[in-house]
Amino acid sequence: MAIDLTDAGIARRESIDHGTLAGLDELDTPNGAPRSTINAQRMWAQAWPRLAALVLALGLWQLVVLSGWRPEYVLPPPRAVAGALGELLGDATFYRALAVTMGRAITGFALALVIGGMIGCAVAQSTILRRAVGSLITGLQTMPSIAWFPLAILLFQLSEGAITFVVVLGAAPSIANGIIGGVDTVPPVVRDAAHVLGARGCTLLRSVILPAAMPSILAGLKQGWAFAWRSLVAGELLVILADRPSLGARLDFARQFSDAPGVLAMMTVFLAIGLIVDGAFNCLDRRVRRRRGLLGAR
Repeated sequence: MAIDLTDAGIARRESIDHGTLAGLDELDTPNGAPRSTINAQRMWAQAWPRLAALVLALGLWQLVVLSGWRPEYVLPPPRAVAGALGELLGDATFYRALAVTMGRAITGFALALVIGGMIGCAVAQSTILRRAVGSLITGLQTMPSIAWFPLAILLFQLSEGAITFVVVLGAAPSIANGIIGGVDTVPPVVRDAAHVLGARGCTLLRSVILPAAMPSILAGLKQGWAFAWRSLVAGELLVILADRPSLGARLDFARQFSDAPGVLAMMTVFLAIGLIVDGAFNCLDRRVRRRRGLLGAR
């Protein structure tokens, strides 16, 4: 049978292929529902458990307040905290403090990413380094962030350097361990195939091993961010700079003035930022896993 290689024949064949794919897509949608409806259903399926958990938490909170376990000036109801949060979001100085805190978080995490990435890659590739400092990295990861602050204050005084120092030490070991653990999970057959194709040294690490270990590396980055965020909040509670307003400083001021709604409102802000960043990491992780065939098309 002759194959039509003319432009008209190629265009006709492409139109047939697109029509076939469209028909297959229709088979995947129940009752021929539009794609937008299916996406909305998927979004609702992901959102309603979170909304239900939020409603349940608020309900339990209100029940504890109604029980009289603590007076309302110590444990305010959700309505009072929502009002304080609204006032907070309407205050222009809050956004300046937010910018300072997020700038510190991004700077500290970026430095931790560079340092932890270099250490992780070096240890993962060297048996001698792994034996020498492998357990030390895990030990540093388990160190409470607050334990670093006396040394940080001695080294850098009450300054931005002290906060950055603790943030980096809180995040870098987790990032390094994520890289080491990810490299260890790469199947030997991948390494062997890369060797056959001529990949060696840095080329092997950059082009083969690290991409193959990316899901585990992302898990280490996510954990590193969690440690960095906790370290930063602790640092801002201890190191308060007059010309650098921050979210941690506002939280401490609310505590000093016995402003319980303000304290809980600031804690809500910290929680919201953590959830937003965690969601971003989860989206990136799902994309990486889907590209590697580790997730179904959901």
